Amino acid sequence: MPDHLHVLLEGEDEASDVWKAAVLFKQLSGFAFKQSQGRPLWQKDFFDHVLRKEEETEKHVRYILDNPIRKGIVQDWSRYPYKGSTVYDLSALDFRVG
Repeated sequence: MPDHLHVLLEGEDEASDVWKAAVLFKQLSGFAFKQSQGRPLWQKDFFDHVLRKEEETEKHVRYILDNPIRKGIVQDWSRYPYKGSTVYDLSALDFRVG
């Protein structure tokens, strides 16, 4: 999306701190962007949602992939160029909101 970013993060062990990861991501990417573009990239805060049950993950992956459709950017999520996953083979998924 031109105005926001969806990220689904999962900690790999008990010492994982997803909040710190998000803050560090914003800090590093925001600094690099401001250095090159001369303006801020991110708003001050961000919204987070903690998934408590693994079965909720698919619902949220669907939401993320279908967001460009809801915004009228593409008609099929697979056509959106700014998507990716280090966990899911997106080409093998048939996610549709429903």
